[in-house]
Amino acid sequence: MMMNIFEGFGHVLYEVAVALVPLVIFFFFFQIFILKLPMKKVIDILKGIFLTYWGLAFFLQGVHIGFLPAGEAMGTILGQSEHLWSLIPIGFLLGFVATFAEPAVRILNHEVEKVSGGYIPQKIMLYTLSIGVAVSIALSMLRILLGIPLWYFIIPGYLLALLLIRFSSRTFTAIAFDSGGVATGPMTVTFIVAMAVGIASVIEGRDPLLDGFGMIALVALSPILSVLTLGLLYGRKEKENDRTFESDS
Repeated sequence: MMMNIFEGFGHVLYEVAVALVPLVIFFFFFQIFILKLPMKKVIDILKGIFLTYWGLAFFLQGVHIGFLPAGEAMGTILGQSEHLWSLIPIGFLLGFVATFAEPAVRILNHEVEKVSGGYIPQKIMLYTLSIGVAVSIALSMLRILLGIPLWYFIIPGYLLALLLIRFSSRTFTAIAFDSGGVATGPMTVTFIVAMAVGIASVIEGRDPLLDGFGMIALVALSPILSVLTLGLLYGRKEKENDRTFESDS
């Protein structure tokens, strides 16, 4: 059992090292010539890099032996269900939960709250992104069931995003496009995409390559739309507050 759990772990360690070594080299370059941080701070950073290395390695190993097989198995079972339309609410629920647990999303939300001085709370951002991704996963399930081409969603979605940019503030525009990137994190990619491929592989008339993939494109788009919509709501609230202030004065 132990050998099965750590099968291929050496290759994972190598991949993580290849990913982190350039960052470490850049850090030491800036430390020597520019930053010149105290030794205590450097030691703390090295401890963080050490924990990051092993954390990523164990996470990726867990993905290979757990998340991917589980997602494909769930997709295969759900795709053989008599009630295929239940995939839509199931997709919504899984999309919400996966985004809610996404580490990158929480980091972004924390930074947004910190930089905005609490004006944009973490909780509001978290629910906004989670609901947006949940809707995109539900639409992806609908796309698989009906065989709808991906561009039917992508082109109107980005046109709508461009329209929302016109009415949203620059702050929310920047946050929105960053949100699209962080939402496509390891939780979503490893589990839900594997499940979508499993579903598309067992539904008659569906091609796993054509119908199983493309979900990440929708996941990247949905937070942009949801955060821009949040920006519109904040803008309306600011205008109402300004009117109230003017009437009181």
